[in-house]
Amino acid sequence: MSNGLSQLLTNAGSRYGNRPALKLDEAVVTYDMLEESASRVAGLLRARGLEPGDRVGLMLPNVPHFGPLYYGILRAGGVVVPMNVLLKARELSFYLSDSGARFVFVWHGFADEALKGTRGIAAEPIVIAPEEFEQMLAHSPREPENVERDDADTAVILYTSGTTGTPKGAELTQHNMVENCRCSTELMRVSEHDVIFGALPLFHSFGQTCCLNNAVNAGACLTMLPRFDPGKALEIIQRDMVTLFEGVPTMYHAMLNHPGRQHYDTTCLKTCVSGGSAMPVEVMRGFEEAFGCVILEGYGLSETSPVAAFNHRERERKPGSIGTPIRGVEMKIVDDDGQDLAAGEVGEIAIRGHNVMKGYWKRPEETASAIIDGWLLTGDMAWRDQDGFFFIVDRKKDMIIRGGFNVYSREIEEVLYEHPAILEAAVIGIPDEILGEEVGAALVQRPGANADAGEVRAFVRDRVAAYKYPRKIWFVDELPKNTTGKVLKREITVPEVVMR
Repeated sequence: MSNGLSQLLTNAGSRYGNRPALKLDEAVVTYDMLEESASRVAGLLRARGLEPGDRVGLMLPNVPHFGPLYYGILRAGGVVVPMNVLLKARELSFYLSDSGARFVFVWHGFADEALKGTRGIAAEPIVIAPEEFEQMLAHSPREPENVERDDADTAVILYTSGTTGTPKGAELTQHNMVENCRCSTELMRVSEHDVIFGALPLFHSFGQTCCLNNAVNAGACLTMLPRFDPGKALEIIQRDMVTLFEGVPTMYHAMLNHPGRQHYDTTCLKTCVSGGSAMPVEVMRGFEEAFGCVILEGYGLSETSPVAAFNHRERERKPGSIGTPIRGVEMKIVDDDGQDLAAGEVGEIAIRGHNVMKGYWKRPEETASAIIDGWLLTGDMAWRDQDGFFFIVDRKKDMIIRGGFNVYSREIEEVLYEHPAILEAAVIGIPDEILGEEVGAALVQRPGANADAGEVRAFVRDRVAAYKYPRKIWFVDELPKNTTGKVLKREITVPEVVMR
């Protein structure tokens, strides 16, 4: 038996009690305070009838309240279901219903959509606001011990969409999360003397494992930024003496091109880590030269907790490569028949190890097609060089990565088809210098319809998270198709006016 992920905080509390754990501007939460608050969150949930294995939604931005709620759910034996704060009511309702969540903690600034999304379903919303939260905990009992959980028990369910567009929950076990956290701490050489920059969303696997859990495991301080702004980020790095910055390529691009960056002292930075999408080599080189630090690029998926490969500090670093597998993890390149491919040949990345999820929540068929003989088929196309370094070249799945966030075309197409004027829709990724990719939609209108791009854009924006709706929309007479009627997205031509 193991106390799993919640034990990280218990260990840190006993070792680093008075040291700062979480910081947001002037607000500081010590490890003692974090442990105490988490115990009361656990007591609150247990008093309300939470049983081990019950799911609890968590819909908060990067604020200090996230930590006590996250570890409190785990301490009570619950399963955390983190959700993007930008989700609309219909999306939220699906995640909570599908996971069978008993409760959902939601930040007060996003309560309207959450309250709409919980109407008619079992999940009880608990709105979190400063001061009110502290008062609520003051009247809650302490849960003195971590509820025992087995290594194979689910700790977190992270929702991700597939080619069908239907979100599915990746079940990450206690062992998945703890081992991936420990690997991250080792890879980044984090200690209690480090200050980690927390701009990555904590509801995302990258932010959870590599920022929050990594910091707690090492006894480091996590300084937060609820919404990324390059100027504010540079201010925080200087003010809090940040030693480890972790972000997606768009963050590095924004800081590199910030007009006032030379006015900030960032010499405290020791290490930078990039993930979420491919880092343009020119951005990497420019940032390293301007800030005098090394960027280590890694790779992973929600299904791999998330880290699978990394450019290890003690080994050769190859810009443009996602590096080599982390400790305890194997990676290989396979063809469509699952056969291993030699170095230099392009195929699909397959992963096996302690980081691979238990499966997709209540989706045995999709789990069976994704994990074969212990190997997770990632849908990412890549090649491996003679030294064992992996280089991603494309994605097998029809997925767009916009600013580090995954956008699945089928999900957006489903919404577009709800518009009365749209006959056919094809959503594709359009290269974007800042975001990596922008969401574009080629549309065929129904006979007699006369919708305009702005109207359609607003229609989708009201129904999905803000990062998902297509900014680029154009109308065509027909979509290219093969003989069976399947849309050939690779043959869609993006008009020049849309590209500007």
